[in-house]
Amino acid sequence: MKKSLLLLIAICFLSSAAGAIARQVPPRLTTVTEERYRLQPGDVFEVQFRYSPEFNQTVTVQPDGYVSLEVGGDLKVAGSTIEQARLAILKKASARLQDPVATIVLKEFQKPYFVIAGEVNAPGKIEMRERVTALQAIMLAGGMKEAARSSQVVVFRRINTDTAEVKLLNLKDIRRTSDLENDLTLQPGDMVFVPRDKISKIERFMKLASVAAFMAPRL
Repeated sequence: MKKSLLLLIAICFLSSAAGAIARQVPPRLTTVTEERYRLQPGDVFEVQFRYSPEFNQTVTVQPDGYVSLEVGGDLKVAGSTIEQARLAILKKASARLQDPVATIVLKEFQKPYFVIAGEVNAPGKIEMRERVTALQAIMLAGGMKEAARSSQVVVFRRINTDTAEVKLLNLKDIRRTSDLENDLTLQPGDMVFVPRDKISKIERFMKLASVAAFMAPRL
């Protein structure tokens, strides 16, 4: 009886331990392309009107996020998905055309990327082919140099046309404790900076011009 009870306890313990180990396994990386692509400055697309081909045109998204349409005038499309842009164009075109039908064909687009600078072995612009965390980004950049301050890694994330949000990460603790849940998943356009010296104070939000000046000498 005692042996059976001990065996049952052992089985329950092993099952619980196996479950805990399974929960610690990090999730499989998924590709960025699972999310709908959003238009950004520099992208080129063609607008095709089914019943009014004379208004067909190829446009480039300008630095301010707008395109100039022959039917409808100026329209801001940066940050929109292809479908959202198509519906917005149809709404504009409806002022001149009756029941317009249009499609958008993306011709040129910016591939997702992040930028990493500072005390890493291979700083620069890196294409995002999969979901990447800040710690993984540093590994893709060849890892940290000996002088790197891993307890104050900075991520700059653009939130509008002239401002970036600043996130301060303690990757030293993450590497030591394997607490990967507190690592930050990067978004396209994020800028990661690994400092050498201690950062005494940093604002939560910064102008993009200030971020560029902060990053440029260190690329």
